[in-house]
Amino acid sequence: MLLLAGAHRDDAVAQAVAPAPAPLQSAPLRLAQAEPTAGDIAEYRRRLEIYLAARAQFESVAQPYWKAIGDKRRLRFAKRHRGEPIGLADYVRTQPPLYAGPPRPVDPTNEEQPRENRPIPVAADFIRDAMEQFRFVPEQPKSELDYKRAYARVAAAAGLTREQIVRVYSFESGGNGHYDVQAGLESKRPKARAISTALGYNQLLNANSVELLAEKGDTILHALKAKAQAATGPRRAALEKKLDVVAKMVAFCRSVPDTWSRHVRLGNTAKGLAVHAMSLDVDVGPLLQTHKLTTSVVFARRKGYTVPLTAAELEMMNLTGDGNGFDMVLMPAALREQVPTANFFQRSGYERNPVAIRNNVVSKLLAATNARMDREAALPGARDLAAAYPR
Repeated sequence: MLLLAGAHRDDAVAQAVAPAPAPLQSAPLRLAQAEPTAGDIAEYRRRLEIYLAARAQFESVAQPYWKAIGDKRRLRFAKRHRGEPIGLADYVRTQPPLYAGPPRPVDPTNEEQPRENRPIPVAADFIRDAMEQFRFVPEQPKSELDYKRAYARVAAAAGLTREQIVRVYSFESGGNGHYDVQAGLESKRPKARAISTALGYNQLLNANSVELLAEKGDTILHALKAKAQAATGPRRAALEKKLDVVAKMVAFCRSVPDTWSRHVRLGNTAKGLAVHAMSLDVDVGPLLQTHKLTTSVVFARRKGYTVPLTAAELEMMNLTGDGNGFDMVLMPAALREQVPTANFFQRSGYERNPVAIRNNVVSKLLAATNARMDREAALPGARDLAAAYPR
């Protein structure tokens, strides 16, 4: 995986194609730690003082910069809504400050790990939560190719092109990613660990899964109902049970206001993580993964943009959010060479995104995205997906 909004994306490591999906991993257990000594505590306090001073100095510059980013964004969106032209002056043109001081030290007296040090749940945890919360285990595909075929059928029916789904898949999952690929676990390194909950061909976060069921639940239920009605025997019974479970999940996802912040909060609950497990289901997963892309296509059309989105443009909307990504799509080439990528990110997402930092103007980010897609679309997993697309 290369990029991920708000959390998360670093350069992908291509993985070898296996005849069957890799075994699911579970989050590591935290080992007991020895009692800290007086010297440990004194050293921690000394390092904390140094860190706080460095951080305060950085924040005195960073906070005004990111406030300007937000202010310019709001003014820019308002101008576009009124039909007024957008120019270079409507963007922050300087690069953001980056923190280069010492990291925050870990308090040796604190038994609870800092949030950033806690193990991130992985596929096995999502499945366990699905069983505990909804008494349901997602139906995983018999093979990787089965999932690819299911995804390609759904994507084609939704109007996505072969090029769009293959190039986005290549970019998001490294060109060989399995249906259960998770950010940080693309490779088989012994010490590999998850760096976010981003899962599957389009790297959905747990909050994405909650939001998609809240907003597209009726469409997903309709598709499952049609599939159940066309089936017979045990397969029909299994689909009808799945339909009932998904209906309960939709109701849960709609139990809060339809805002990203509330979906993030809901996604971090046990039930929210259970919902996220449905990306692993051979029937529901392709629908969730597809809807993540089609929402961007629909957004652009609703704004009057009728030109087909390139895979890179679709990825920008996937990466930064539809509004910010569409802002980039509409940008003339001359501006793309001058406008910093920071204009399209929330601060937390940008500061954890080395690719956006390295490719720090829009033209460079788009070029890096296309180059990555070019390379990884040639890998076996991407070629399999291309062949699975209905002719």
